[in-house]
Amino acid sequence: MKAITIPKPGGPEALVLSDVDAPEPGAGEVRVKVAAAGVNRADTLQRQGFYDPPPGQTDIPGLEVSGVVDAVGDGVTEWVVGDEVCALLVGGGYAEQVTVPAGQVLPVPKGIDLVDAAALPEVACTVWSNVFLTANLQPGETFLVHGGSSGIGTMAIQLAREVGARVAVTAGSQEKLDRCRELGAEILVNYREQDFVEELAKATDGHGADVILDNMGAKYLPRNVQALATAGRLVVIGMQGGVKGELDLGTLLRKRGAVIATSLRARPVAEKATIVAAVREHVWPLVTDGRVRPVIASRHPLADASAAHAEMEASTHIGKILLVP
Repeated sequence: MKAITIPKPGGPEALVLSDVDAPEPGAGEVRVKVAAAGVNRADTLQRQGFYDPPPGQTDIPGLEVSGVVDAVGDGVTEWVVGDEVCALLVGGGYAEQVTVPAGQVLPVPKGIDLVDAAALPEVACTVWSNVFLTANLQPGETFLVHGGSSGIGTMAIQLAREVGARVAVTAGSQEKLDRCRELGAEILVNYREQDFVEELAKATDGHGADVILDNMGAKYLPRNVQALATAGRLVVIGMQGGVKGELDLGTLLRKRGAVIATSLRARPVAEKATIVAAVREHVWPLVTDGRVRPVIASRHPLADASAAHAEMEASTHIGKILLVP
């Protein structure tokens, strides 16, 4: 089969379309003929040599796909050949076929195109596990998501809106902020021109954010703690702004706040299956009803994966970037 490999870490040009052996499903796994793969920031980090896959896992990048089941392993009863699915992966999505544990597979929601469904698994599982299962966002609370126009951001806005939270976002242009407003964000901060701590304080009469979903890491850590409400929860899921920052424990103690750092890729299969089941129960009905939708920025042929990564790193896109074999 054709797949993207990374013979040597580097820029987008490091992604090479190669011929590799097709995978065979093991016990408890299904194989998916890929219709599309989602592109994520983690993929660009892996390409640069900063985010290796867990030991024993494929070196082919790609953390989510959609497609059709074309083989099942021993013990799999919930999926059959021909099912249209999307799936959360540990890797391997930038390929024509990929194997995945059956518990990480989801049906394509009604009303969603098979290709577009590749935009759902990673963002839905990331947002639901972090914002709702971990940070326990509640109706009436204020929720701040950094990078509101990203794939994760556009999903987080919609899900937080649906549970009745007040949504604040940061983004780097008026076009991106306008799109966030259309999705349900109420507090809009252009991080190039405004300080999100000040703007959030103004908009909430000094209350701050009950939950913050942060992809920046060290760069935003001190200001995120400042922006927290009393009993607020900061969830860090990315390190685009560095890995080491200063944490003001005095402020955190006074606010009775929590700082939580999580990742999805390295979690055990059983934990991922639990998250996927929760997404199917709570998120998929909203997608089926049309209340939550994937936001697609662009689609690229698998052979042009380098162009997809260049677009991702230029940060001009709104929503998800997809690769189509």
